[in-house]
Amino acid sequence: MAQGMTDLISLYEDRIADGMLTRDDAQEAVLPQFERIRAALAEPVKRGFFRKAPPPPKGLYLWGGVGRGKSMLMDMFVETLDDIPARRVHFHAFMQEVHAGLHKAREDGVEDALAPVAEAVTKSVRVLAFDEMQITDITDAMIVGRLFDMLHAGGVAVVTTSNRHPDDLYKDGLNRQLFLPFIDHIKEQLEVWELISPTDYRQNRLEGLPVYFTPIGPEAREKIREVWADLTGGPAEPLALQVKGREIVLPAFRNGVARASFYDLCGQMLGPADYLAIAEAIKVLVLEDIPQLSRNNFNEAKRFVILIDALYEAKVRLISSAAAEPEMLYVEGEGTFEFERTASRLREMQGKDWGQ
Repeated sequence: MAQGMTDLISLYEDRIADGMLTRDDAQEAVLPQFERIRAALAEPVKRGFFRKAPPPPKGLYLWGGVGRGKSMLMDMFVETLDDIPARRVHFHAFMQEVHAGLHKAREDGVEDALAPVAEAVTKSVRVLAFDEMQITDITDAMIVGRLFDMLHAGGVAVVTTSNRHPDDLYKDGLNRQLFLPFIDHIKEQLEVWELISPTDYRQNRLEGLPVYFTPIGPEAREKIREVWADLTGGPAEPLALQVKGREIVLPAFRNGVARASFYDLCGQMLGPADYLAIAEAIKVLVLEDIPQLSRNNFNEAKRFVILIDALYEAKVRLISSAAAEPEMLYVEGEGTFEFERTASRLREMQGKDWGQ
């Protein structure tokens, strides 16, 4: 082992000893899979001028329920890679970059637009760690198989987390038969491992905690900051979603948790398709600064109702700060009657079992 390099099993034990983690049999069982990949990547690479990249070690497809620690384990794995070039990225964000690269290559007249996109990745990393692989888009489904073949040929090991078994990816998607070879590719080139932990750590962290803070002010802002830090446990990045040719940006995103202000999501000209895309891409939304609603901000209030409906139907967990309690947010002007259902949903979404 290279000097200064820590294996994941030791790091996991250290975190338990420090009280940062609680021992979990399901998590411990998968550690050797990560360690197998790390150890193979740590071997010196014999790469002559004309020599092809050595084949990567078999990757890992870690799937299971929300809040079981998949993303946390992957973060720790990336931490142990030391100077092995690696990138940890949300799968959705990565695919947005791929589409941007394809667009540029086509503009440049490149015959196979995917080739330069894959080459840029294989030149920069030996490990790609994807968080939350899910395929919901026909264009992603058509691209991802060839892209993974190119990454494998370029010697890049892939580690990914997902909430679903590979057989359930793109389950009812258009032309799904064209996607099936990619599922076979996953099973062949990645170890498929289910993380069957009885404990939902994210739910446990939220259990008993208030998730609705009012009034808006320094105290509410500090509470939101604490919940955000607890749920994400690290630096966040913006998440850009493409919806019907437009881009919607969630300002901060990590481990399935997004953070935005009321203005970010309801002060813009967004509609039902946009809110459905947001609800599909995230597990928890931290929404700040919901104002008093009235005829003065009627359009924003209408969008807020549609947003809450989308989050409610998708069972997204909501943590928010607001000017008033749900029932007192919208008390005058057109739309107050319709808002009663939204207030009721906001109440229900505060329940400790919501989203399970």
